[in-house]
Amino acid sequence: MRTIPDPLLRAEAIHNPKTAFVCDGRERTFGEFVDRCRRVGKILDDLEIGHGERVGLLAANSDTYAELYAGVPSSGRVIVPLNSRWAEPELAYALEDAGAKILISDQDPGGLISSVDRVLSFEDYEVRLSTSEPLEFADVKEDDLAGLFYTGGTTGRSKGVMLSHRNLIANTLHSQITMPLDDDDTYLIVAPMFHAAGSNSVLQCIALGICQVVVPAFEPNRCLDLVEKHRCSATLAVPTMVAALIEAQAATPRDTSSLRLIAHGASPIATEVLRRANEEFPGAELLHLYGATETAPLVTGLRHEEDLIGTSRGKSVGHPSLGVSLRIDASTGEAGEVLVNGPNVMQGYWNKPEQTAEALEDGWYRTGDIGYLDDEGYLYLVDRAKDMIISGGENVYCSEVEEVIYQHPKVLEATVFGIPHEQWGEQVHAVVVPRDDSLTDTDLIDFCRTSLGGYKVPRSVEFQSKELPKSGPGKVLKRELRAPFWEGKDRSIN
Repeated sequence: MRTIPDPLLRAEAIHNPKTAFVCDGRERTFGEFVDRCRRVGKILDDLEIGHGERVGLLAANSDTYAELYAGVPSSGRVIVPLNSRWAEPELAYALEDAGAKILISDQDPGGLISSVDRVLSFEDYEVRLSTSEPLEFADVKEDDLAGLFYTGGTTGRSKGVMLSHRNLIANTLHSQITMPLDDDDTYLIVAPMFHAAGSNSVLQCIALGICQVVVPAFEPNRCLDLVEKHRCSATLAVPTMVAALIEAQAATPRDTSSLRLIAHGASPIATEVLRRANEEFPGAELLHLYGATETAPLVTGLRHEEDLIGTSRGKSVGHPSLGVSLRIDASTGEAGEVLVNGPNVMQGYWNKPEQTAEALEDGWYRTGDIGYLDDEGYLYLVDRAKDMIISGGENVYCSEVEEVIYQHPKVLEATVFGIPHEQWGEQVHAVVVPRDDSLTDTDLIDFCRTSLGGYKVPRSVEFQSKELPKSGPGKVLKRELRAPFWEGKDRSIN
């Protein structure tokens, strides 16, 4: 397989009568799905959207989302998945930055009408699709741009990550090696499909003839009900979702014995969450995937985490996927920035040559993550460089502190970052969502002292009664939580 039409043509030839997607009680076979993908090109032709033009997509997860994700690039255009949790100005910026000619959406576009030439609702799309003739897929090349994937916005203004057909097909093959699926699996899509992790399975499952059950929006009880009803066997979620699934299963147990693989990624996961996942879903292999939008997204994988809980190896993110290379920008054995090379690495940032030059070094993508390799080639991530706290001249890595806090039985959610301190420059600050009102800051600080050196222990703790703010992919928005502490300062470090 070299371009996105390839898995579609394979599915049409081999898996035609099998069920490809289940969504909101609706089922579509592979034959029906590929036929609809072919009609996407005719719709765009009729709307005079030229080859290479960008097509914005703003919608909840669905089988229709999947056919546009695959059909738009297969017609020679460029798909631009948009974060449905963004505010209108953020969405407008992405559409205008991409130069999108059209927005296809399942919701009221509001002021976004002024950002594109045309808005096509899902209702109008269905009417047009029903009267359109299926076309042959375009003669696209490996290096043709397939999608612009705008970054989550956790570190400043969003950038359009340019992923080619080659990038996405390479990731499909890497995924099958690192997260192997069988043709009798049923895959549950729970992460938002506008994010690289949420759409990671789409092409892989199409090529293999695997049915995908789509959840329009993550709701843990509904997800577990679908696992039970459709005997779902594999899924990929971010750690906050895994934690929510654990809580829901513990409160109301379902028959989830069909689950054989639970992958997670996008952010670090606490050992306690892994331990509880193994308790609640004992038949499932736990798999840690590490990657980035810029790497389409998969870089490494650590299989069978359930057997590594509490071990040093269990703190790694595994080996690079076959076909992916990585190195550490530091002396041997020391922590440094993680660099990635392979056919999955992006072409660059759309219309941002300076940021592209900073991110790509002779074909190597600079991840901005700090990590090191052990003597067997396992990658260990210490933290994001921007999340490192320097307190009294000592480096404090936030993930290490968060790992300890999550072990407290009364902690539901937690995040750690640096705030200004007159004497030490920065101090460690924790924001915690407790399970009940009995947890105090003194209790938590004393608990941390049992596992951390004094300079790593939080000096202040803030409790919240509601969940921590998150980006569309489910990452905690530390930037929002940190901002009030650094207001009025020229920089966000001391």
